[in-house]
Order: sequence, then structure tokens, then C-alpha cells
Amino acid sequence: MNLNQVTLPVRDMEISTEFYRRLGFLQIVDTPHYARFACPDDGASFSLSLAADLPDSNSQNGAVIYFEHQELDAWVAEVQQRGIHFEQLPTEQSYLWREASLRDPSGNKIKLYWAGENRLNPPWRVEKSYQA
Repeated sequence: MNLNQVTLPVRDMEISTEFYRRLGFLQIVDTPHYARFACPDDGASFSLSLAADLPDSNSQNGAVIYFEHQELDAWVAEVQQRGIHFEQLPTEQSYLWREASLRDPSGNKIKLYWAGENRLNPPWRVEKSYQA
């Protein structure tokens, strides 16, 4: 099995799609209420869905979407030049990832990161599965 996509709620489709294109994603579906983007490296995708009842951008829904890139610092510098503001620039984390954080125009939290081998195989990895 594989994760197909994550859909983020947004207030304004035009502003939001422009934001994600500035981050470097390729928009592959464009409707007034739904948009989908392809990630440039591995065939993964994510989408945006218009949510008229979304709270103001100061509200936080608790969800975080992560995008991984081996050249994290260069990617962050590139999108900063495109006018993207970061809450945190790339920083080494205690869980062995280097990450930067920002919010999209609808307040969704985004992490840009590089974890390498530690993403799936951290030193504290366990393997638990369903046991009938």
C-alpha cells in the first residue's frame, strides 16, 4: 500500500495555487474548488480543496504537511527569493531531521525538510504490525 495524497483546505483557490507553484510544485488539476499538484521528484501528489467555512488564518488545525528535499537549504533560499516567508529557517532537529517551517495563505502549516535515511530508519525505529 502507498499514501496517495493529502488534501489541504484553503480559503482562496487562486492565491493558494499561486503560492504552491512558487514553492516549485507543478499544478496538474485546476478547478474553482479543487487543485492538485505533482511533487517534482517521486510522483507523489497533494491537493487543495476550497473550504468556505475555514477559520481565519490565525487558527491552527493541527495538521502539518511535510515536503522532503535533499538540497533543503538551496530550496529554501530559492523560494525566499520568490517572496515566500518562513517562520523558521532550516534548523537541525533533535529527531535528526533538518527542517524549515512556514504557513500557506490559509494558515496550513508546512515543513520543508531533509531527513535522509533517518526518515524511515531512525535509531529508535520499531516495527509493529497488526496481530490477529
